[in-house]
Amino acid sequence: MDLRKLKTLIDLVAESGIAELEITEGDGKVRIVKGLAPGAVQPMMPAMAPMAASAPVVAAAPAPVAAPEPAPAPAAHQVKSPMVGTFYRSAQPGAEPFVTVGSTVREGDTLCIIEAMKLLNEIESDKSGTVKAILVENGQPVEYGQPLFEIE
Repeated sequence: MDLRKLKTLIDLVAESGIAELEITEGDGKVRIVKGLAPGAVQPMMPAMAPMAASAPVVAAAPAPVAAPEPAPAPAAHQVKSPMVGTFYRSAQPGAEPFVTVGSTVREGDTLCIIEAMKLLNEIESDKSGTVKAILVENGQPVEYGQPLFEIE
């Protein structure tokens, strides 16, 4: 197998969702495995028969990955989404939002609505204070546990 063909296969594996590709061509055999995450354990594989001397052997080392820096702890209390759905700041399109940045809220006040499976769920404040940030845009999908508001 020539180097151009091997490079093309490596690029295809890197860009696709597959983790491993093995190709046998004549007496030669090539196996491409996507790099493992740091700290991951690679499973043990049985030894393979040596390749013919005419087949080039190329080992692609995974690019070094910098360890992500831990995110600084938020100074304000975060109200997180209790469900997956669509975030809405007001009860109806065009209506005034429940809260804006700078609004004073009490525990139990409605902050937003999350639509899930055609049901509108009011999300209430679990802390009294001032809304310091709204972390989601109107109409944006949200995940379970995603921060929605910061309240101080």
